[in-house]
Amino acid sequence: MKAEMMKRVLLISLTSLVALAGCHSYKKANVEPPTPLAKDFKPTVQVTKLWTTSVGDGAGKSGARLRPTVVDGVLYADSTDGKLAAIDATSGKTLWSKSTRTHGWFGWGDKKRQDALYAGGPAVDGDLVVVGTLAGHVYAVNAKDGSPRWDAELDSEVLASPAIAGDLVLARTEDGRVYGLDRATGKRRWVYDQGNVPLLSLRGNGSLLAANGVVFFGSDDGKLIALRQDNGAKLWEQKLSSGAGRTDIERLNDADGSILLDGSTLYAAAFHGNLMAVDGPSGRPVWGHPFSTFTSLAATGNALYGVNEDSEVWAFDKSGGADTWKNVALKYRWLTGPAVQGDYVVVGDMEGYVHWLQVGDGALAARERLSKKVIRAQPLVVGDIVYVEDVKGRIGAYRLTAH
Repeated sequence: MKAEMMKRVLLISLTSLVALAGCHSYKKANVEPPTPLAKDFKPTVQVTKLWTTSVGDGAGKSGARLRPTVVDGVLYADSTDGKLAAIDATSGKTLWSKSTRTHGWFGWGDKKRQDALYAGGPAVDGDLVVVGTLAGHVYAVNAKDGSPRWDAELDSEVLASPAIAGDLVLARTEDGRVYGLDRATGKRRWVYDQGNVPLLSLRGNGSLLAANGVVFFGSDDGKLIALRQDNGAKLWEQKLSSGAGRTDIERLNDADGSILLDGSTLYAAAFHGNLMAVDGPSGRPVWGHPFSTFTSLAATGNALYGVNEDSEVWAFDKSGGADTWKNVALKYRWLTGPAVQGDYVVVGDMEGYVHWLQVGDGALAARERLSKKVIRAQPLVVGDIVYVEDVKGRIGAYRLTAH
């Protein structure tokens, strides 16, 4: 890594902080204890666990938000200890699995410069799977059997899932760069360099969104940025947060969530910043609402859903940004970003619970426990199934049935 990156200080995610605090030392760690779960809770929707499985050691202590992806009925997942697997998304049966060591993953070139510390989760398109690593590589493999295709060495950690768009693989690194790589060979086509990145930052990056020949992403200094997909040239940027504050912590303003696109309108939010609707072609703001978050948003119909920095779940009107409800029952449980499964909002928490809230009023509707480990990655909804992964690589698939 470059010298300036070696000097850069990265904060571990708040969920990791809480996990390190331990159940009896929140006061000593200066962390608010999680709101206890109601013991007399009565679910209003039935949850059916379809299957569970594990892929390696998951994200472990890396701080990465490993999230699986599902394409054509197959779930793909990876781990920071070198596991990459394809799993039948309906049954949970493993279709293929690759277990690789830290060095010499492909057996090509200089083995000391290769690694299998996968991070961010895989991206899949057709017969191509691409994954990034903590040591700054992007690997491409065959989706049918996991056989290697190519590898590309970048300049810093790849914590966010890459994106595949047309003949390009797009990847962003922790040092503020975005790369356009040739889909067939991995050869570098272009690089966008953000320039100066904050010396203090939350650990993590939001995924890239590629649409209509444009690449969108949120930056570590609280901006929504649009690049030309063909050459990486910047089209526009829009501030999501001012970066104002009395202390370094108060000035943190990362935009670490994924970007949502609905028609020509983008939705994004930042830590210590705002939830904003932005016109995609021009970058002009449509509306803004104060809202501090370090997780991704979700949307359905005319509603947006988010989890703020205190782990309160909020709903907003998509057309004007007005908040419509707030649920504080899960406060300080350090929730994941939300997902929408039918008529319910789904979040995971720091103790391995999965919660379902009604989209209409935010009332708690169901909960299940995947494990006793932190769930950091946003749940993934495909069809009528939601997939949830904890930091130790345990993945669960759930379906809802109304009482």
